[in-house]
Amino acid sequence: MRRIVLAVLILTIAVFIAHAQDKPSSSPSPSPDKELLKVEPAAPAAKEADSRPKIAGELDDKQGPVITNTDLITFNVTVTDAYGRFVSGLTQRAFSVFDGNDQQNITFFSDEDAPVSVGILFDLTGSMSGEKVQRAKTALSHFMQTSHDKDEYFLITLQSGRAFLTMDRTRDSQALLDKLTFVQTKGNTAFYDGVYLAAERVQRGVYTKRVVLVISDGQDNNSRYTFNELRKALKESDVAIYSIGIEEGGGGSLALEGSAILDEISGVSGGKAFYPRSGAEMDDIFEQIALELRHQYSIGYKPTNFVPNGIWHKLKVKVSPPRGLPRLFVRSKEGYFALANPK
Repeated sequence: MRRIVLAVLILTIAVFIAHAQDKPSSSPSPSPDKELLKVEPAAPAAKEADSRPKIAGELDDKQGPVITNTDLITFNVTVTDAYGRFVSGLTQRAFSVFDGNDQQNITFFSDEDAPVSVGILFDLTGSMSGEKVQRAKTALSHFMQTSHDKDEYFLITLQSGRAFLTMDRTRDSQALLDKLTFVQTKGNTAFYDGVYLAAERVQRGVYTKRVVLVISDGQDNNSRYTFNELRKALKESDVAIYSIGIEEGGGGSLALEGSAILDEISGVSGGKAFYPRSGAEMDDIFEQIALELRHQYSIGYKPTNFVPNGIWHKLKVKVSPPRGLPRLFVRSKEGYFALANPK
């Protein structure tokens, strides 16, 4: 009898110990690192801290544009004359590339009219009136008519204080334009978030030449990112930003701030900012950008003594015009980070 009681007591203690070990700890387990930028799927997601429901294609957590720099540095170059006309037909011998102060040997060169992956960031917030949206939409249709017929598009819109992936990869330009029909402009502007999202999505495109068209006044009042974070990410990416500034009348301090932001993000990426003052001028600018993309030169080189230490390298491109041609002007990205493991 004593043996039976002892066995029951031992079994009871064993069950108690096993139960105590299986009981979850009261301290929370560490959560995985959040991605910087994420496009939510259509299925319902968990509630955010502010209890607002997530929407398909909405910017969520932070994720920088995909970094593509390795020991092969590639970039696009725009060459114009004193009148702003694009200069085509130049050979590789006309170009000199400097990495810092060291001239490099060009190992890749092309002047092919190649298709482009194009991200379109369209501001539909309160500062953009219906008239502005309609003018920009009309001009955008001119851009698409002038562009390569194999270009692919991504549409990102700024609405109600958020950035949304409104249309993923498509070659149907009319379907994209239709998405901008009967839209309402309202809410705050998450401009920096929108540029992040556009740059991240366009780098998933099938083409090596990637650009983002920004149609906005450049003002931000609701982003999770800062301007410095955006600028650094654009310097790390291979995406050129072309901004079409839709300015408010009066030229107040906010308008000046917005144009300065558009100038900076465009210049650091090798693109350009434009500020049309009429619908006709806006049409011309969009066509000009489309023509520029079709007349660019693509250049690549492997830096001498490449060290993947993440240091910023300044790029400079010079063009020696053929005899008889006047001075030519060059525009390209400002530099690159020497990165060992691209994302």
